[in-house]
Amino acid sequence: MNPTDIKDPEYFHCVIDCQFACPAHTPVPEYIRLIAEKKYADAYMVNWESNVFPGILGRVCDRPCEPACRRGRVEDAAVAICRLKRVCADNKGDIRDRLPKIPKKKNGKKIALIGGGPASLTVARDLLLLGYTIDLYDDQASGGGFIRSQVPSFRLPKKVLDEEVNYILNMGVNTYFNTYISSMKDFLDKDYDAVFIGTGAPRGRDLELPGRQAGGAFIHIGIQWLASVQYGHIKKTGFTTLVIGGGNTAMDCCRTARRVGGETVKVVIRGGRDRMKASAWEIEDAISEDIPILEYLSPKEFVVEDGRLTGMNFEHAPGGPAPDSKLVFIPCDEVLLAVGQQNSFPWIEKEVGIIFDDAGRPQVDTLTFQSNVDKIFFGGDAAFGPQNVITAVAHGHEAAVSMDLYCKGEDLTKRPLPFTTLDGQKMGLHDWMYHNEVSEEERQAVPMVSKVKSIKDRLMEVELGFDQKIGFTEARRCINCDIQTVFSAKDCIECDACVDVCPTTCINFIENQDEDALRASLAIPANNRSQALYVSDLLPTGRVMVKDENVCLHCGLCAEKCPTTAWDMQKYTYNTAKAGQK
Repeated sequence: MNPTDIKDPEYFHCVIDCQFACPAHTPVPEYIRLIAEKKYADAYMVNWESNVFPGILGRVCDRPCEPACRRGRVEDAAVAICRLKRVCADNKGDIRDRLPKIPKKKNGKKIALIGGGPASLTVARDLLLLGYTIDLYDDQASGGGFIRSQVPSFRLPKKVLDEEVNYILNMGVNTYFNTYISSMKDFLDKDYDAVFIGTGAPRGRDLELPGRQAGGAFIHIGIQWLASVQYGHIKKTGFTTLVIGGGNTAMDCCRTARRVGGETVKVVIRGGRDRMKASAWEIEDAISEDIPILEYLSPKEFVVEDGRLTGMNFEHAPGGPAPDSKLVFIPCDEVLLAVGQQNSFPWIEKEVGIIFDDAGRPQVDTLTFQSNVDKIFFGGDAAFGPQNVITAVAHGHEAAVSMDLYCKGEDLTKRPLPFTTLDGQKMGLHDWMYHNEVSEEERQAVPMVSKVKSIKDRLMEVELGFDQKIGFTEARRCINCDIQTVFSAKDCIECDACVDVCPTTCINFIENQDEDALRASLAIPANNRSQALYVSDLLPTGRVMVKDENVCLHCGLCAEKCPTTAWDMQKYTYNTAKAGQK
């Protein structure tokens, strides 16, 4: 193999697995260290720069960072990254004076945002700093989009949502709430320099089965039902309620139904629980609230008698146990359908010229987020279908870059590069500027409100979050994957001291070969090909140093033991570029 080019900005970025997995590339180890130092406001601002909504995401993020966490490779459980994000949000104090100041002099360009969700708000945050005039249109009474209308208050309190949405709106966004855009053709007459569409995926899928029309009063589309509960239009559900679907919306529906009168609530899925799209913790929370999940059942018919829904018939789906009968009847008073969401753009006329695919999604460039109509950009669920909040934030950042370039008449494909630094961490021979001891603590459990109490109040937040003490303990579990082992071949005397001291046997001095042979030749074969091998220049003996990045603990013992300082621990900082940066 060729020597590793550690000057490639993406090399060490890929080693910081949590940050790399985050769509917004939040510097996770950096803010976790700040939490351990009780610098909560500093940790919050590190988050706010990249993910914009630390308090919201500390509660409802899909947590793509956690499956990637290196801690989960050396023991059972990853660091509770999402809940630590909430720790800094809950303890930050008043940070309004730390928010960036908006230029009083505008740049003469006007941007329209249609939809007030996380993607649009992120675009606003980034472009306001550059002097753009931002007008936001939304048919709801407040900002937040589907976070506000669909995420139940027992998961995300209104106070937290309002606080973080208003940080952005109060930066100078001109808001037009309770305003539904019914004609894109007419809207374009307003002559904005660019338009961003972040209207989400607002149409829930239906099930057109026998009995659907007759039982319509008792059968609801899940996302619409959740919104009706959130806004107080629906205050009660059936005594026995069925939820059809296995995603996070289904989990929100079933848990909300328990809180508005559903004494018996069941979830029905076509496959097995191991194939559900819902996050594992959402499934666990539903089960803990006495909500059974019935597997391998395919909806066949709504059963309606004398104008009332009495239940549903299901067929056995493939993959389940051998059936006793062809149909399974499950009695119920009400059904909530959470079987998927779709884009919906009835307000965009054909004359506008935007190209849509067969699924109703707009033709959007995956790099620039520009549609085939140059001045119109899309992001969030409106661009590529239902995903999650952190992905919408990432879309907003990228779209803001593109819209700024577009308004300047520059090439949208020439993106600004990320900002990276590599700084030494040495304080003494065995002392570092970071806490390098690997904690032996297991993942901390989050305190919860008792089930008996929380089920009675749909507005009561179920998770209490980590207090400062638990947060400190959990923060110490982070193994500082942004503190990199940097090797200098010219200083190495091949004494193998680093090999002897390495707790995971990830350092090897061997003959160079092609990658497949090299991976197989290591003391412990490197089978995770998603992680690179760190290969040095040729050493005096003709060997090379090869380190398996996959299992390195970043403990610094190699650098402490090395008699010639051929090993060093250096902090790698990776920050994605924002709109207006070069």
